[in-house]
Amino acid sequence: MSFYIQSLFYAIPTFVFLIVLEAIIAKVKGVQINRSADVISSLSSGITNTIRDAIKFTFAIITYSWLVDHIAIINIESLWLTVLIAFLVKDFSGYCVHRLNHRVNIFWNRHIIHHSSEDFNLSCALRQSISNTIKFSAFFMIPAALLGVPASIFTIMSPIHLFMQLWYHTQMIDKLGPLEYIFVTPSHHRVHHAINDEYIDKNYGQILILWDKLFGTFQAELDSVPPVYGTLTQVKTWNPIIINFKYVWQLFKDFWKTKYILDKVKIWFMPTGWRPDDVKLSYPVYKINPKKQKKYDTHYSNSLLYYAWVQLFFSMIFMFHLFTVFHLTDSHLNYLYAIFIFCGIFSYTSLLDGKKYFIFAEFFRLLIGIYIILVHDFNWYNLNGIYFYFILCVISISFFISVYFYKNNKQIIAY
Repeated sequence: MSFYIQSLFYAIPTFVFLIVLEAIIAKVKGVQINRSADVISSLSSGITNTIRDAIKFTFAIITYSWLVDHIAIINIESLWLTVLIAFLVKDFSGYCVHRLNHRVNIFWNRHIIHHSSEDFNLSCALRQSISNTIKFSAFFMIPAALLGVPASIFTIMSPIHLFMQLWYHTQMIDKLGPLEYIFVTPSHHRVHHAINDEYIDKNYGQILILWDKLFGTFQAELDSVPPVYGTLTQVKTWNPIIINFKYVWQLFKDFWKTKYILDKVKIWFMPTGWRPDDVKLSYPVYKINPKKQKKYDTHYSNSLLYYAWVQLFFSMIFMFHLFTVFHLTDSHLNYLYAIFIFCGIFSYTSLLDGKKYFIFAEFFRLLIGIYIILVHDFNWYNLNGIYFYFILCVISISFFISVYFYKNNKQIIAY
């Protein structure tokens, strides 16, 4: 089992505990920071991204290990100096990729999921992309490769560096005095997630805020300008899988509709939000005024909400089980297990949206579940007896309960 997957067994329970603690503190203070459907969407997004990373469904244009094997010119003896260099290079690389994700049309699709929540809390930190399948961060890590920093250092450092970015997604921590000068803090990151004119496209740093101050992208949080969170073009869905591909779908539509060949090329590489003039005039896209933001919301019964929480819980259990059998099973069955979980997430989040296409995901999940059971000779990835029958009940009953909720959607969902 890889270091990344092993670390998840500790990191995820810890972070869930922190999310609950944050909610309790907010409740005591009388501050509204969580909406149930939004939290479900965020946690579900975290599951999809975690699974995608665990099954390594990504492709690197060039890998760091290849770079260090071919261009290293020295080999630093000191372990602590090597770790320090690795940290600085990793953080600088993160700043560069983060900035590109915000500033280039095609790259924004890789990152929009993280900014799609119109709330700001610890759970929204888990809104991570599944559409960034092509990796190119190694280009920004060339200095470490030249200095011979081994790839094994980054294997351990990368998940730690990622987990260190989760804590500052909160409104419950005010400014932190001298730390504000060096590190990314909740105050800095509130600015980053805000869509106010004063704040937008600022504070790209991941651990160190020094990069923003060095390259002119820093903005302090202003007492006179409360942050407004989300995106200027609202995603208007709780479904994290749809959010991951919503922006690129808009780009494809503009690509198809524009009359000019040059614009069909430019649209992918122009600054985020750029659209061809002919398409912009004929097919306008509504952008909200941050000062008049009306958050996306749907109205649903408590029973549907409880059902979504239960399905989220089962999705998380299935995820952890996938991690335990990952190296014991054929790769195509691992991918099927991942798709099975993704279908469940697509289904219950679509139900919260009141969308009828949930039924296709639910039916597909049922078919995949049956296929997995048959391939495993009537067990579930080596689970037998009561565990197998319990999973069989979950798969089959979920289908009928989902259909029931949708058939009663006029009482549950307000469009």
